[in-house]
Amino acid sequence: MTELSAAHDAAVTDRDRLAGSAYSSDRDLAARQSLYRWQTPLYDLPGIVAEQLGGVRGRVVDVGCGNGKFIQRLRDDRPDLALLGLDIAPGILAGVPGPVTVADATRLPLATESVDAALALHMLYHVPDIPQAVRELSRVLARDGLVIASTNSGRDKAELDDLWQRAAGDVLGTGRGQARISLSARFSLEKAPAFLGEEFGRVETIELPGTITVHDPEPVIAHMASYRAWADQHDVPFEATIERARAILVDRIAQHGVFEVTCLGGILVCRR
Repeated sequence: MTELSAAHDAAVTDRDRLAGSAYSSDRDLAARQSLYRWQTPLYDLPGIVAEQLGGVRGRVVDVGCGNGKFIQRLRDDRPDLALLGLDIAPGILAGVPGPVTVADATRLPLATESVDAALALHMLYHVPDIPQAVRELSRVLARDGLVIASTNSGRDKAELDDLWQRAAGDVLGTGRGQARISLSARFSLEKAPAFLGEEFGRVETIELPGTITVHDPEPVIAHMASYRAWADQHDVPFEATIERARAILVDRIAQHGVFEVTCLGGILVCRR
């Protein structure tokens, strides 16, 4: 591991940064989520998760529930389930329908075999000790239960990485700047099955490829700006790079009419 990637990993998993800045409210998470409104095909991710839970009865815990998108959907679609939301960031839990509580994924405040399903959606890459979090998910899960995890591919949104490097290079006068920080790199869609396979005998990956097409730069700029909690991890003035990226997008959309971003995320359904 390079010194830079080690520093990025430490920043992605720093609890004070996560709870105090990145997820102190749902502003930045909502900006990242909202970009998918322009994706084709348009996946209903909470609906896909609800469908995977079709055979589950009883108690479901959403570990790292964030702003509660999945909990809210399950409350609407599956009022029969007993739902619990957990997150390390108190601020982001403010608008989530209860019960919710602050908790660490590596020390879940739940009894052994006490839940019938566990969700770990776009969050395991923030956990310093991913294997320990997977062991905890396994510990609290009933023997015939399932875990649903989600993350992005290492190839996800490559066009945004390219845009950032071009904008950063323009700001620095160096041609191309360094890559922007990747949140999901530690637990990418390619790496996740090996982590989960340590505890679960069956891990099914459901890939969700798509293309985001925008005619206005603002959804993309809002997504890029949502990484502001990690601004210090980019060896370039963050706000200046965002503004340069906006100018590049304005020109590109003026020339081509659209800007396209190739996406690849997915969910992993895990059973013993």
